[in-house]
Order: sequence, then C-alpha cells, then structure tokens
Amino acid sequence: MTVTLVFLAVMMALFGGWLFSHSINVRPWEAQVTGRSRLQMPAGVTASRVGLGVFLAVATSLFALTISAYLMRQEMGHDWRPLAVPGLLWWNSVCLVFGSVALQSAWKAARRDDAGRLRLGLLVGGGFTIAFILGQALAWWQLQARGIYLSANPANAFFFLLTALHVLHLLGGLFAWSRSLLRLQRGATPRNMLPSIELCALYWHFLLVVWGILFALLLTT
Repeated sequence: MTVTLVFLAVMMALFGGWLFSHSINVRPWEAQVTGRSRLQMPAGVTASRVGLGVFLAVATSLFALTISAYLMRQEMGHDWRPLAVPGLLWWNSVCLVFGSVALQSAWKAARRDDAGRLRLGLLVGGGFTIAFILGQALAWWQLQARGIYLSANPANAFFFLLTALHVLHLLGGLFAWSRSLLRLQRGATPRNMLPSIELCALYWHFLLVVWGILFALLLTT
C-alpha cells in the first residue's frame, strides 16, 4: 500500500506541476469579457489540457491499484512463483524511450512551425511505439512457447495483466497520433497542430514513466 501511495503522489505531483507551469502567469481575476459577457478561460488552462490531466489522473489510479493488487497477491501465499522477465523487454524499453524522445522532438518542431521535422518526429515516434508493442507481443509468445501460461501461476497472470494494460493505453495513444499525422498530411500547419502534438508528447512521456515503474517492479519481484 505504501508503494501505491508513493506512486500516486509522484504522478499527481508531476501532473500538478505541469498544469501549474502552464498557468503560473495567469490572473483569473483579469479574465476578459466578450460581447455576450462570457468569461474566457485563462490562456494556459485549455479544455484539452484539463481533459488530459483528468484522464492521466484516472490512468494513474488504475495502474496504482493494479500494482497494489500485485504486491498484496504476492504476499498472500506459497503459490507465487516469480517469473523470469524476458530479456526482450530491455530492447522494448529502449524503443519506448526513443519513441518518447521523437514525440518531444515533434512537439519542439510544432512550436517552431517546422513541418518537415514535425512529420519526421511523428513518424519516428509512432514507428518506435509500434515496435515496442510488437516486441511485447513477441515476449508474450516466447513465454507461451516456454510453457509459461497465464493460468499456471499468479505471477504469470499479473505479468500479462500489467503489460497488456500498458499496451492498451499505448494503442489509445496511437489512435490520437494517427489523427495528428493525418491532419498534417492534409495540409494542417504545425502551429494549428501544436495543441494535439503537445498532448501526444505528454501522454507518451507519462506512459514511459509508467513503463519504467512497471518494468522495475517486475525485475525486482
């Protein structure tokens, strides 16, 4: 339970710091009033950023609860047999790091209105992410080939659950990534795409941090 609380505290501190950094210079009492007396939202607090913050908070809670269940089940009985983590996961982790770096590069290119580097960053980031997902699938297949099945041992079941849950979140990110790439192919300017690229990059960074925690957990337990 302590690990869960620490995980929640760290992730929520990251989200809070990010939102605060985008609104630190905003004075809500100076909000402008339009012709119909509608208050404008502070410039740094957009609906998309708030939506992403809420979603990441929910995702953090989901991962934290799953990790807590993993640790509690590990201590419950003698039937827990630690799983030897496939070596392929190290290479997969490198792919996810490169994917996150590429999305950060795409975000920087969008701020500089550089369509060429933006396209390259999106393609490289998506490519490495797809390589990570395929690598995870290959690792699952290797375990199955060695006779390590989900139902044979609680540790096996949690390994598949944790890694599959992470992959599902990445697939959701790839959906948003594909929409951004399609908009760029249809002629959208990098400036107009900056909000969506920003959210993609932040989401990739979040999933990279989550994977680092999950991988360390699997390696040490």
